[in-house]
Amino acid sequence: MTTRILVPSGALGLNYDKEALQLGLKKNPDIIAIDGGSTDSGPSYLGQGVSKYSRTSTKAEWKGLMEARAQQNIPLLIGTAGTCGADSAVDWFLDITKEVANELNQSLKIVVIKSSQDNKTVSDAYLRGNIKPLPNAPEISSEIISKCSNIVALAGAEQIIDALQEKPDIIIAGRTTDTAIIAALPIMNGVDPGIAWHGAKIAECGALCTTNPLSGVIIVEFDNKSFTIEPMSKDAKATPKTVSAHMLYENTNPYILYEPGGYLDTQNAIYESATDNKVRVYGSKWNQSPRYTVKLEGAHLAGYQNIIITLLRDKRYVENAEIWAVDIKLKCSELVCERLLLDKEEFSIELRLIGQNASFGDLESQKVELFEVGVMALVTSKSQKITTEIAQMLNPFLLHHPLDLNEELPTFSFPFSPADIMRGPIYNFCLHHVWELDDPLKIFRKEIIKIG
Repeated sequence: MTTRILVPSGALGLNYDKEALQLGLKKNPDIIAIDGGSTDSGPSYLGQGVSKYSRTSTKAEWKGLMEARAQQNIPLLIGTAGTCGADSAVDWFLDITKEVANELNQSLKIVVIKSSQDNKTVSDAYLRGNIKPLPNAPEISSEIISKCSNIVALAGAEQIIDALQEKPDIIIAGRTTDTAIIAALPIMNGVDPGIAWHGAKIAECGALCTTNPLSGVIIVEFDNKSFTIEPMSKDAKATPKTVSAHMLYENTNPYILYEPGGYLDTQNAIYESATDNKVRVYGSKWNQSPRYTVKLEGAHLAGYQNIIITLLRDKRYVENAEIWAVDIKLKCSELVCERLLLDKEEFSIELRLIGQNASFGDLESQKVELFEVGVMALVTSKSQKITTEIAQMLNPFLLHHPLDLNEELPTFSFPFSPADIMRGPIYNFCLHHVWELDDPLKIFRKEIIKIG
């Protein structure tokens, strides 16, 4: 028995090739599966419980996939709906689905998987010793857990399989691992888990495992001994190199991939060309863990932030930009402490030099002669009012501060007026841990909704 999964793109919101999608449908897939997001874009979306993608674009792309689903009468599955997978984002996505169903006059059975976790429940599990840190995880406590605005657990294949057994038209899942939405059906159909998880990892980002990453649509086909990757775009090919290389994507170890319930070992995997644009892979192994664990992600409010951007063009100031920035931070911080009666720990002023080692800092190996440097000042505190006050105190420094008090007063360039831009609330990740569970389904909530 084979299982074919159509993956339209790496994430809903990135667009997909409509012609390639139709070619994929002609391959008679068993399911359409697509990822809705991740933590790649930082903690703010999880902290706020919102999507980073445009609602208009999300609706347009999802509508095309709902039409494709109806055309083939196969399930449509999205994981990590609404970028972060929090319940509020899932509800937002469900509203879009209902809206599209009404426009298309579709009657649907929808299974919704909720991944958000109650702060007290997580705290209790932590106190019982059931929550363990992953490498480089931050220190946590019951107090830190209680301050999280959103906590999600990453669902695996077991939770998706439970939803598939309801025989739905559409599955809208909260936070999941990127691979689980692809691995679930082949595992359910009896495919060796090593093959299922490896194929899911390669296919998770659509055509990123091909010679044309932007082409989007691929078919991944599973049998019990192997999986095959086939891009649907005429301008894309899968090769042993492009497919094997994807094990390096978002993965510290190119041979080992941890998932809920175990880990994938690809050290003995063999990649071979099946045709001039298809790759067949076999030899992967799944190792089941003694305890079932799911990863937790949590974010909390870190403060309120304003930014100011100024430009340095004078040769002397460009050459001494770091000295200039350090001096401004020192002098403005002293002024803030004096006038606002704040301790230095109660606020933050950071000046980032855009164009001067901004990406790698001291690790930068490229040495070039600069003629212009952008300065992005970040002001952060626990209050929006205080943050704005500090940003306004910083403004004159960024406009006129001299390197030497004996020189004429310089004037720099603000590209915007007003100069300070209010970013509002900002968030930090605070959970990078796993939760040991006796029952994989216990902390996830399944809802069945019939519409139309």
